[in-house]
Amino acid sequence: MQQQQDMIPAINDVFSEEFEVPQEQLVPGAHIFNDLGLDSLDVVDLIVALQKKFGVEVRNDQRIRQVRTLQDLYDYLDLIREEQTAE
Repeated sequence: MQQQQDMIPAINDVFSEEFEVPQEQLVPGAHIFNDLGLDSLDVVDLIVALQKKFGVEVRNDQRIRQVRTLQDLYDYLDLIREEQTAE
């Protein structure tokens, strides 16, 4: 869980820098589409930015389609990093 806590500010920075989402809106329960205003094209940019920032490969992972909130994204990236570290 500590590793996830270290990732959260970096994930939030992607939203602030790439999509100009104010930091105060970046709370775990925020819905990526409804609350933060991203659309399907933005999600492609989000995936690319997260892959660059964290050195992970998520493009071909179907689990990314289940991500709806920031907490979902935090949990998902934490899981991906654990899996890729174990390989």
